[in-house]
Amino acid sequence: MAPFPNLPSPPGRVLLRALTDADADDLLSIFGDPEVVRYWSGAPWTDVEEARRMLAADRSAFEAGSAIRVGLTLRDEGRVIGTVSLFNRSESNRRAEIGYALARSAWGRGLMHEALVQWLDWAFGPLALHRLEADVDPANAASRRSLERLGFQHEGLLRERWIVDGQVADTAFYGLLARDWQARARR
Repeated sequence: MAPFPNLPSPPGRVLLRALTDADADDLLSIFGDPEVVRYWSGAPWTDVEEARRMLAADRSAFEAGSAIRVGLTLRDEGRVIGTVSLFNRSESNRRAEIGYALARSAWGRGLMHEALVQWLDWAFGPLALHRLEADVDPANAASRRSLERLGFQHEGLLRERWIVDGQVADTAFYGLLARDWQARARR
């Protein structure tokens, strides 16, 4: 699979950057928060080793060209307050899934929206994807609104797709095409 091109770095409040082993404690504070991972496909982390395992798996996926996860920081700080990812990449179909998480302390400030605009510009620009997909718990109203604000279209419901900590959850499936994103940017 082809490597990923350089990450975006436009001006603004947020910066997307490569994650390093030094970010493990920040990642634990994000993914260890039950409110942050309430609608995620896994239970809250309890140990920094879980962050280290994710970082190692992310490096392997990046080297294979199948996935990339980056850290979201405030431009004037180095601490990771969130992540944005592309995974399940299909190079032949120019498609991938998008994922994101944001520390609760950063909620409600528009930071994830700003990061996702950068991420989508990169995905549909230098990465030349044709389609992005997102899988969201229907109960996660904030995430659904975020996707819809970016132009993602609700495309269906997958019933009882996940079982996390014994809880069964549906998936609301969303999609965004490059031409729709580019038309939105021209407005």
